[in-house]
Amino acid sequence: MQPAKVREEPRPIRCAIYTRKSTEEGLDQEFNSLDAQRECAEAYIQSQRQERWIAIPEHYDDGGFTGANIERPALQKLLADIAARKIDSVIVYKVDRLSRSLLDFARIMEVLDKQGVSFVSVTQQLNTNSPMGRLTLNVLLSFAQFEREIISERTRDKKSAARRKGMWMGGYPVLGYDADRNTRRLVIHPAEAEQIREIFAIFLKLRSAIPTLEEIRRRGWKLKSWRTRNGQEHLGQDFDRAALLRLLTNVLYVGEVRHRGKVYPGEQPAIVERRIFDRVSRILKGSMRGAEKRKRNRHEAAFRGLMRCAVCGCHMVYGFTTNHGRKYPYYICHRAQKRGAKACPRQVITADRIEKAIVLGLSERAGSEAPGELQPFVLGWAHWSSVSAQERRRTVLAAIEAVSYDHRIEQAKVRLCAGGVDSEREFKVRVRKSPFGRRRADQLAAGEGENSAERPEETGVSESVDGLPRITRLMALAIRFERLLREGVVRDYADLARLGGVTRPRITQIMNMRNLAPSIQEEILFLRPGLTPINERALRQLADELDWRRQLREFVKLRSADVE
Repeated sequence: MQPAKVREEPRPIRCAIYTRKSTEEGLDQEFNSLDAQRECAEAYIQSQRQERWIAIPEHYDDGGFTGANIERPALQKLLADIAARKIDSVIVYKVDRLSRSLLDFARIMEVLDKQGVSFVSVTQQLNTNSPMGRLTLNVLLSFAQFEREIISERTRDKKSAARRKGMWMGGYPVLGYDADRNTRRLVIHPAEAEQIREIFAIFLKLRSAIPTLEEIRRRGWKLKSWRTRNGQEHLGQDFDRAALLRLLTNVLYVGEVRHRGKVYPGEQPAIVERRIFDRVSRILKGSMRGAEKRKRNRHEAAFRGLMRCAVCGCHMVYGFTTNHGRKYPYYICHRAQKRGAKACPRQVITADRIEKAIVLGLSERAGSEAPGELQPFVLGWAHWSSVSAQERRRTVLAAIEAVSYDHRIEQAKVRLCAGGVDSEREFKVRVRKSPFGRRRADQLAAGEGENSAERPEETGVSESVDGLPRITRLMALAIRFERLLREGVVRDYADLARLGGVTRPRITQIMNMRNLAPSIQEEILFLRPGLTPINERALRQLADELDWRRQLREFVKLRSADVE
């Protein structure tokens, strides 16, 4: 006789209730909209208890989140629990509580179907277990998305009409005004309004944003401090260049409002006189470049987005100034540009200097075995200058990952995109100052002009020490000075001059020897005593040449002439 089969009890259906409200209004009440939605869903689950439906205790409530997207914490937690197979059915009050976007809803339903989880809308009698329920669900969701778009359009139209009437429609408070909670209008804050007038007056006097910014900081002025309805404090931040320009161009201060590029008379009282505002606008307009120049700027900056300041770590941005119709491009530390030169002193370099140094450094590094990305640099600076700006930009992006510039040691560190180990991808180039003019170089070669800084007794290096040639000692000294700068023992050339008891120009002369090709530096360091000494002036002129291959050719000629 066979034993009787034990009848298995059906597994309970674990139901998760999801609730949502688009705004935070009323959520602090004892019984709010989220509670009402959950209570209705719990009642529906109770009515299905014969099907062994049970509500799990976990709450999935999104209060103050829109249904236009799925970036909601409770919804993300719900989807995670579904993926972990902790839920068998999702219950909502209405379809639009889950999503008002047809695309997002389709993605959510794909997740539910993959895990075998059903979806139920309480008030619309929908159940995705049946084909008719899924069809009706998609139809209702299409209407939900249509309703959301209609509401958004009406809201935009309402705000546009209000702005055309000069009404303030909320947002972050503006320095100089306070928002009246009763009338919802801007009213003047007397102390801040006086500060606004002073800022306009300072700019009219100095006629430049950076000096004005420095004066504002000297006086300790800050941006607007304000408090939310919930009592959260937002302290005013320091002014920067962008904030100052926004303030100087804000039409609110002359009693107007701007909406979609048009200006309308506003309800708020003016703080600044119209004639003062117009004078400031004319100064700013004269200093700003037009759209055509900005477009050209984007294409001409070959290293745009790759330059970084080695002093403070900020990006270095591209810009240019003009004089008598001639354009002078440069790269400047973003912090110095926004907050003034004192924020990061001397971190500005002409574009020609840095670009020429990098291109020639890559030209020296590249060869027949170099990767394809470096091949365009083999032809050197002359070829580089002849190609179009767009082609230079494409070449740089394909070969270079980042460039870090440090004015203290006049050096740039270049990191390549292609290569093997990190040591092969990074190398350093000397970014030397502009060389002496031809007339000045001829004078130095002939021993004319002010040459007192070059006399041996003023350099701290005698003609021969311990049998080593004087030029060898100078080369070793330049290497030592560079190490002191790199390790932060001294800050700049001025510190080196004070420590060494020599003039700063003399330090520059010694450090310029590091611009020589590595093979030349090595030969100088290992010169044998008793050989014909190498002339320091001739070496300095040789260091003015950025192309190491030309340096090597000229050095061979120099040594041959010394031997003769």
